[in-house]
Amino acid sequence: MENALVIGASGGIGAALAAELETRGYRVTGLSRSADGLDVTDAESVERHLGALEGPFAAVFVATGTLAAGGAPEKALSAITPEQMARVIAINTIGPALVLAQVPRLLPREGRSAVGVLSARVGSISDNRMGGWYSYRASKAAVNQVIHGAAIEIGRKRKQAVVAALHPGTVETAFTAGYPGHDKVTPEVAAGRLCDVMARLEPAQSGGFYDYAGTEIPW
Repeated sequence: MENALVIGASGGIGAALAAELETRGYRVTGLSRSADGLDVTDAESVERHLGALEGPFAAVFVATGTLAAGGAPEKALSAITPEQMARVIAINTIGPALVLAQVPRLLPREGRSAVGVLSARVGSISDNRMGGWYSYRASKAAVNQVIHGAAIEIGRKRKQAVVAALHPGTVETAFTAGYPGHDKVTPEVAAGRLCDVMARLEPAQSGGFYDYAGTEIPW
């Protein structure tokens, strides 16, 4: 039985990913802030929690994130505050970067492994035709760059590793409760789709940005 690791396992998508991976025969380890005290924005916390893990993990999902750090997405430049933007970037960009820094030693040295990090389509610069949501868009564009760089670095020693940025679609969670106009899927459906995507991706596709159907999203 292979091992899987889910960071953010107490959240809507994270919990669903953990359950989905278990149904696929993985032995799942979950870490989260609420259940384990993991603070992905704190390097010491990340190092302590992930450093205690043995592995190897054939599958890793990073399912942490925030929409607006307790506020609201900015609709105009005048709504940006340094405090909110810094907090969103800390959670959405720095957090996954700190986690990814610990991941290489947890992956198998030989054979295929898969690392999926939740991003969002709004992080695509070329696909931005509406503006707004400055902190969230910027944090997701930045984490995409982190993921792409991590894929290159990890791939140097683990040729069969796949590291990818993932857009889960609009999922029914507390995260999206205030946006009723969007077509939403349940966390369980989203988790199944994301696991399918990561199972299909080849090492040559590592470092890419993909949606829930496996379609590549432009940067």
